[in-house]
Amino acid sequence: MSVSARILKGDQGIAEAVAILRRGEVVGLPTETVYGLAGDAFQPMAAARIFEAKGRPLTDPLIVHLPEVGWLERVTRIESPEQQIQVKQLATAFWPGPLTLILQKHPDLPDLITAGTASVAVRVTAHPLFQKVLRELDSPLAAPSANRFGKISPTTAEDVQIELGDMIPALLDGGACEHGMESTIVAIKEEGFEILRPGPITKEQLSEYGHVFHPSGIVNTPGSLPGHYAPKTELHIFETDIKSYIPPLKAGLLVLRTPDPEVAERYAALEVLSPSGDLREAAANFYGALRRLDNCKVDIIISESLREEGIGVAVMDRMRRAAYGSLNG
Repeated sequence: MSVSARILKGDQGIAEAVAILRRGEVVGLPTETVYGLAGDAFQPMAAARIFEAKGRPLTDPLIVHLPEVGWLERVTRIESPEQQIQVKQLATAFWPGPLTLILQKHPDLPDLITAGTASVAVRVTAHPLFQKVLRELDSPLAAPSANRFGKISPTTAEDVQIELGDMIPALLDGGACEHGMESTIVAIKEEGFEILRPGPITKEQLSEYGHVFHPSGIVNTPGSLPGHYAPKTELHIFETDIKSYIPPLKAGLLVLRTPDPEVAERYAALEVLSPSGDLREAAANFYGALRRLDNCKVDIIISESLREEGIGVAVMDRMRRAAYGSLNG
């Protein structure tokens, strides 16, 4: 693959990124969750370039990023006093940070951003470099993950080069992402907060501010397809004790803690998400570990199932989507 994207750094890199964005082009930018592919949310051609670079269906809406809650009025219309109170409550608790809210879109926001729907996914990012770009550009940015559609999300600048280096002009290097897992997406309903995509902000954290529930049917939000975040190599999730399993093929193993030597020696490659068993560390390491296993030229990747509590719910959501996508992509 021909790699042409320039890696930008520091204040000069921020200035170059802003100049590129003003021209209606796209740039890879770091967030606290994963790297995003950003374009000016009010330039339809920039949005079109995002979809083109990722190979993303036009029916899959984009998340709009802001530097502060005061910018909400630029991209949303919050008409209900009750919703205004709920948004303020969640914003005070979790913004800036990895929480995305589904709100009524502002009529000036291009329909391409929202896939023609009346709602927009919006969040206030905590990453200082993304914040600086937003403020210097003085415009909200649409920014889905900076990867080919449906593939493993990038958590380093090098990942973005591998995924989109031949499709974008530049990317801003902000180091490794803090959370390594996409934001929690929440819709505010009369009956409470509906988690449309689990993420770093957990159900337990949201429950402090109201009733929390999961959707009963199919939703159209970013990253909601059943096959997503997928490696090229087939990924299979092992739901029971992995100690007795002997893989039939040359396999890679993805586990939470370091396995016993007799288990590890059965595999051609091994990735440990958190030697201490910390689920937040596992979430931060998940995409990087999956990408390394995918590059090991194994025939199959075996992953053990993680406990579904806290952010473990989000990790297992991504793991199941990755497994589905690897088998049905």
